Amino acid sequence: MASQRGFHPNITRVEAETLLLTRGVHGSFLTRPSKSNPGDFTLSVRRNGAVDHIKVQNTGNYYDLYGGKKFATLAELLQYYMEHHEQLKEKNGDVVELKYPLNCADPTSERWFHGHLSGKEAEKLLMEKGKRGSFLVRGSQRYPGDFVLSVLMDDDKWKSNDGKSKVNHVMIRCQELKYDVGGGEYFDSLTDLVEHYKKNPMVVTLGTVLQLKQPLNTTRINAAEIESRVRELSKVAETTGMVQQGFWEEFETLQKQGCKFLYSQKEGWREENKNKNRYKNILPFDHTRVVLHNGDPNEPISDYINANIILPEFETKCHNSKPKKSYIATQGCLQNTVSDFWRMVFQENSRVISMTTKEVERGKSKCVKYWPDEYALKDYGIMRVRNIKESATRNYTLRELKLSKAGQENTERTVWQYHFQTWPDHGVPNDPEGVLDFLEEVHHKQESIMDAGPVVVHCNTGIGRTGTFIVIDILLDIIREKGVDHDIDISKTIQMVRSQRPGMVQKEAQYRFIYMAVQHYIQRLKHRIKEENKSKWKGHEYINSMNSLVNQRTSNQSLVPHCTQTPPSAKVREVLGLEHSSLPCPTSIRNFPRTLYDSKKDDNDNNALLHPLITTGPQHGPFPEPSSPQQPKPWGHQQLWAQDSGLLPP
Repeated sequence: MASQRGFHPNITRVEAETLLLTRGVHGSFLTRPSKSNPGDFTLSVRRNGAVDHIKVQNTGNYYDLYGGKKFATLAELLQYYMEHHEQLKEKNGDVVELKYPLNCADPTSERWFHGHLSGKEAEKLLMEKGKRGSFLVRGSQRYPGDFVLSVLMDDDKWKSNDGKSKVNHVMIRCQELKYDVGGGEYFDSLTDLVEHYKKNPMVVTLGTVLQLKQPLNTTRINAAEIESRVRELSKVAETTGMVQQGFWEEFETLQKQGCKFLYSQKEGWREENKNKNRYKNILPFDHTRVVLHNGDPNEPISDYINANIILPEFETKCHNSKPKKSYIATQGCLQNTVSDFWRMVFQENSRVISMTTKEVERGKSKCVKYWPDEYALKDYGIMRVRNIKESATRNYTLRELKLSKAGQENTERTVWQYHFQTWPDHGVPNDPEGVLDFLEEVHHKQESIMDAGPVVVHCNTGIGRTGTFIVIDILLDIIREKGVDHDIDISKTIQMVRSQRPGMVQKEAQYRFIYMAVQHYIQRLKHRIKEENKSKWKGHEYINSMNSLVNQRTSNQSLVPHCTQTPPSAKVREVLGLEHSSLPCPTSIRNFPRTLYDSKKDDNDNNALLHPLITTGPQHGPFPEPSSPQQPKPWGHQQLWAQDSGLLPP
């Protein structure tokens, strides 16, 4: 559940404000343990240039906003208010929007850490992709700050009725920066704990031996931590004969999940359309293909072009985001498809074309010249193109073109063609700098044109470099909008794009290049924000928690937040990333212990949570049965209210 990734176990009110004002955007939020009421939590939300703090009650049985709906977990509460903004309002009726969780650093860079999956999600993943003994570690949904080890059982008596192995869930406590599973052993890190139990299988309550054989790795990563993931994926096999790992492993897994044969491509296979395809085995999916209108009535089938619409699908389920940039992925023009290409550009109101190939590479035609010379005019079927001017940079040529229907000057519109010319054939650039500069220019041009249609992207095939450029651009848009402290998943993004056009991102080198480009982009952001802070905030210091950035408010004061700190510039708000980061490993955030009932209702709805009894060493007892949960203290002044809460004023 994405909302739970925003839990920060070790930060104060002032630190929360610092994080949100420097690394967040409007609607960014995080949760943290309440200092004033131990056992409860605080939801901190950025609203433009200030931060609001909302108390979250934890009774031990449910979570709520001191009234209103009750939820079994903090993650469920946050997810609900992310999806139902109208339910969270100030007393004056202003809506408090929870848009993007500002993620805490992962406790480990190991790929077996999956963030905050639910028990059901972990089971589904292990059953579908794992083998007996496969395992993963995830954050606890019920107890933020703790973790859960989920293992696909390697024991016949754990088989379900359908013969599939079941999943066992073991709580991992984190207290005073030490991790344990109740077996008497304490570890300094999750990695140490996992490595120990890989070598020393644990015995759980029913006498079953729990063996950790192979990790089930994730491709999800907090964008801010992509450097550590790249380092992990770049590790060279230590001994000869080992199966290739890292980038190769991820890409091969991706290849096995391809959508190539899942969707119809019958239009591309039609005899009448075969000469319109540059390669006979690279055809568009029918369900997303661009269908041309108003074609030549004398041509049997004039609605076909080898092109697909690509619509980014961001992770959030909220419906409050602005419309996203879309793309048309297409092949390089053939001599007989140039007029169709311009018909498509005009029909879809595309104003920006991103060409990522040279016309000829290694003596082979990759794309015919589909534009006139500088200052010239040329008709392509029913479309007319004028080349107004050209300008060249180190990596690309920019052409300003005027497109209209021939003989209808009132239909003329400007189309900008960005022709990237330094991508090596059969390879990738050594440095992503040029590609990032190119994508930035394309992005800003697209953003500057009101109501512009999809960005047209093409190379020669329309899937290799085209897919790589589109995937990088989608990921950069996520970071621009949601901040650097947000989850991204390169593999899943490619899967999403491949579901709309087959074969996007063809080679492992291109897959690796996407990681490198995103990493480089984030490094840029961190450097820019650091420099901006030096110049804009020089001499300013945050005050202590008694006089924090957001003014303390009482029930008879206005609920509109005021910020005593000079607010960050628009550029700072847009360009996210600061060297400050919160601690990844929590101390215990519960001021009351768990009960036996709590353990049974934790992260998995189907199976009771199993605590290890012994390891391979001497037998140890389970977690001692704790006393009853501490009751929360009443909170005197409620600042923000749930719409359906009984605490709403009349």
